[in-house]
Amino acid sequence: MPDETSEKTAQKKNGVVAAVAQQTAQAQPTQAANTQQTAQQPIQAAQAQGAQTTQNAQGAQAQDAPFKRRELHWAVAHVYSSKNNTVITVTDVSGAETIAKASGGVMVKADREKGKPYAAIRATSKVVNECRNRGINALHIRIRAPGGHGAKTPGAGAQAVVRSMARMGIKIGRIEDVTPIPSDTTKRPWGRRGRRV
Repeated sequence: MPDETSEKTAQKKNGVVAAVAQQTAQAQPTQAANTQQTAQQPIQAAQAQGAQTTQNAQGAQAQDAPFKRRELHWAVAHVYSSKNNTVITVTDVSGAETIAKASGGVMVKADREKGKPYAAIRATSKVVNECRNRGINALHIRIRAPGGHGAKTPGAGAQAVVRSMARMGIKIGRIEDVTPIPSDTTKRPWGRRGRRV
């Protein structure tokens, strides 16, 4: 009897050991899978954070895009303005090549309107369109009155030219007054009045 009891006890022990071994074998792959998931979680989080950082950087670049500076191509606008007319001539920076030209007298029919701001604005729009077709988007302005023994101050069209150029999207650089003013005087046209003795 003792032998049978010991055999049964040994069988029970062997069965328990086998069951424990089987449970351990089943648990090990689960633990390995959990370990892999735990190891992959920081990697996935880092990848998600990297993707978010990239999106933020792209969003910042998209926001910065409108503020990109445009390349400026310069020319010089020579504006002759008297009380009778306004003449605009656009040349390159050296002044050697004429790019566009217009005058108030070409834009209106009546002679009395030639020196008015309306005619100057019309002439400016024509000149600006020609400049844009040539790729020019920035102008230095040189304003000239008749000077000499004539008027030393520009006419009403000069201010209208500058304002309309700025409103049409042209970058304005220097604005200079280049009216020729004599240091003493100049000889007036025609002759002396009265009887010559």
